[in-house]
Amino acid sequence: MKKIEHIVFTSYDEGFSGSDSFLQWWSQIKSSKHWQFAIFYALCAAYALISTIALVQLVRIQLRVPEYGWTTQKVFHMMNFAVNGIRAVQFGLYKIVFHIKPKAFDIIILDLPGLLFFSTYTLLVLFWAEIYHQARSLPIDKLRPAYFIINAFIYFIQVCIWTYMRISRSAAAVELARLFFAVMSLCAALGFMVYGGRLFIMLRRFPIESRGRQKKLHEVGFVTGICCTCFLIRCLMATVSAFDEDADYDVLNHPIVDLIYYTMVEILPSALVLFILRKLPPKRVSEQYHPIR
Repeated sequence: MKKIEHIVFTSYDEGFSGSDSFLQWWSQIKSSKHWQFAIFYALCAAYALISTIALVQLVRIQLRVPEYGWTTQKVFHMMNFAVNGIRAVQFGLYKIVFHIKPKAFDIIILDLPGLLFFSTYTLLVLFWAEIYHQARSLPIDKLRPAYFIINAFIYFIQVCIWTYMRISRSAAAVELARLFFAVMSLCAALGFMVYGGRLFIMLRRFPIESRGRQKKLHEVGFVTGICCTCFLIRCLMATVSAFDEDADYDVLNHPIVDLIYYTMVEILPSALVLFILRKLPPKRVSEQYHPIR
């Protein structure tokens, strides 16, 4: 993690006389079992809380509209529950997870929730794309199959990369896995930019007196900004770690970096998006609330 440490603390070295003691404190934290325990269990608790919130929201939606099957809203909350629940278990068992050998298995266990996170939040892109196409009287019958095909292709390629990592056990395989993860994150960010941006512009053009216009405008704008930011940070970090193994953020002896990284790319975005999208469907089902077919 030498590169990240250099970037973060260079300004302290240049401007503060107490930089030596600060860096010494940083080194002590890296090797401290107590700090590892506190930080990784804090991450476990945060993920468990978000997973619980998503489950509660799913149950509330089911009680509100029991006559409908798996709607987009229900699937989104169910996937959030699964992703955050898996992460909670991972950090709760951090002593086992970060010591798995060979390294390929360690990467698979840590990257799998990242893939599920991608599928969860690109579901919002699909939802917005359907709304945009319907508003523009464009066909939507190919959007849902495209979502499943893209996700199936990504999972297939990822499994192939994991297999190659297990067989070759080379540094190049790890670099390939990180670069693929970076490209995947960049594509998700672009998806939010394209359809989130289009929907935001379309809502701005509606008459000011339109019912719910301002609220939906803020909802789309905030969620687009949050998701774009978190996926771009993911892309950047995965790219850096691909070319510099000292910049690997999924390691046991860098608990503070793990705390910052996972808070910025998963915990905070998930919490904010769940809060923004907390509204329940009306008890009397409207024509705008469609189940997944």
